[in-house]
Amino acid sequence: MAEYTSAKMEGFAGHSLGTLFRQTLPSELKVLPFIDEQYKVQGSVGQGNWATVPWLAILDKRITETTQHGEYVVYLFAEDMSAVYLTFNQGVTKPIQEKGRRDGYAYLRDRKEALLDLLALTNMNKDENIRLVDSGLGQDYQVSTVAYIKYERGNVPNDEQLIQDLENVIEDYRLYVESAIAPSDDETIDEEVELLPQQAEPLKDEEVKSILHHIQSHIRRQGFFFPEHLIENFYLSLKAKPFVILAGISGTGKTRLVKLFAEALGATRDNGQFTLIPVRPDWSDPADLLGYKDLAGRFQPGPVTQVFVEARQPENRHKPYFICLDEMNLARVEHYFSDLLSVLETQEWREGEIRTQALISSALLGTPEDELKYGGLGIPENVFLIGTVNMDETTHPFSKKVLDRASTLEFNYINLQQYPQAMTQEADGATELAELNHLFLRSDYLSLADAYEPYQELVVRTTGRLVRINALLEDIHAHVGFRVRDAVCFYMIYNERYGLMDEEEAFDWQLLQKLLPRIQGSHSSVRRVLLGLMKEAIGNGTGLAVNIESLMEDASPLYTKWSGGQMPPGVKHPQSARKMAYMLRRLEEDGFTSYWLS
Repeated sequence: MAEYTSAKMEGFAGHSLGTLFRQTLPSELKVLPFIDEQYKVQGSVGQGNWATVPWLAILDKRITETTQHGEYVVYLFAEDMSAVYLTFNQGVTKPIQEKGRRDGYAYLRDRKEALLDLLALTNMNKDENIRLVDSGLGQDYQVSTVAYIKYERGNVPNDEQLIQDLENVIEDYRLYVESAIAPSDDETIDEEVELLPQQAEPLKDEEVKSILHHIQSHIRRQGFFFPEHLIENFYLSLKAKPFVILAGISGTGKTRLVKLFAEALGATRDNGQFTLIPVRPDWSDPADLLGYKDLAGRFQPGPVTQVFVEARQPENRHKPYFICLDEMNLARVEHYFSDLLSVLETQEWREGEIRTQALISSALLGTPEDELKYGGLGIPENVFLIGTVNMDETTHPFSKKVLDRASTLEFNYINLQQYPQAMTQEADGATELAELNHLFLRSDYLSLADAYEPYQELVVRTTGRLVRINALLEDIHAHVGFRVRDAVCFYMIYNERYGLMDEEEAFDWQLLQKLLPRIQGSHSSVRRVLLGLMKEAIGNGTGLAVNIESLMEDASPLYTKWSGGQMPPGVKHPQSARKMAYMLRRLEEDGFTSYWLS
């Protein structure tokens, strides 16, 4: 309480106060004789940013493992650190999501009265005088508190009294849980406990490679083959940002990849977790995806809104949902997708979850029923957006606004001599994968501060590469900003965490997907940039000399070496070098080049 206010003025990542709250204090509480293995002890000072109301919770795992639903015991600290409250509390997220804030508050107050009729909660205050904040999320905690003991700063009792108070509250909590889980005539309590969704547990880093192997096996058993490490690359791209574009010529399996990848994780069209939305050429505004108000004043949801509503239901919020926008550039992406792109940039941590601003304007919600169902609807953290695109005379190019916010995976190099293989005993693991929760794909980092301390050397090394590349791109106004820098760093960090590819190969994918799509034009400056990037991509291991000045007139000595998709051995970033060779050839033969020319 003495240090928190000043700590909020300091850096969040790696702060000693965070370690105290997340590790030391929970460990101290777990050794108390009345806190046994059935309890989960968890402390939070925020995730990514300092919390307004820090908390330290004790949860009985028989009814809940998260502060977002169910009942639990929690210490709540006032925003100004004037007091800390030992409370018997109830989760607030589920009622507000289902009923809206006004009706949710009414529900919590009614349930408080029902709980007070059941519980003794001796020596605890049962009024509504708990004061955590003047406004904001802390008000939710105030309303959801059933009873509390207040300790004022400067007048906190000794450890003996604190422990005695906690033991008394835990005893009441134990009696409540045992009555709630036992068969009884009290259908209200039984129904509450029965509806509690399970806590999503993150996977261990060492499990990821094995899961990706199972996904690849599932795809091969369906008779489909993709280039080496494409599945790992697709996974890392989704993990870094939940919006990925699959580009390439028609018939290369772009849509099929999304469907099979989702299917391997238990997300199918039948259970509603995979949705294919064909984009129409006449789409001109977000209403085609999100919805509109009809002549009767009712909101008619679009296909994306319907998925978002389903995905945020408490029973679904840990399941992964995939939306595939098929041929998304048949219409101008910026026209119909702009609202989603903007809201995607508002992602922030709130009580351990990724939340965004609301997507649906209140002006579109004409009735109380609309407000209840769609009010406050953002992009759920368990929804992943993938667009497939073809580049031809019927489609539209992408702006840098779109490219900044997505990774672009290309499907242009095809080996037709791939044939279905015989079925093997690799089928084991399908059931296991179907039970994976969304944390397998959800981002762990939203800002570089979230990951900088443990991966500082990798971040600095990656940023150094981007600085050199940016110096080249700046000449044609194609350089990148912090958003792309962070996304590339996240990709590289995940790759290192999970041990999927070596660092040079991983950066090759990022150069190909995040930087080269920005390059197009007909000027000699574009040629110079491509040659400079080619020199960077080839490296020093091939013996190939890239003399930029001598190649400005004729770059054929470079691109002929990649004839037929072959790559000379020893190239540092072979995929990017092959793509740039193709772009140089197009520039020389057609007088114009672009990443998107197929």
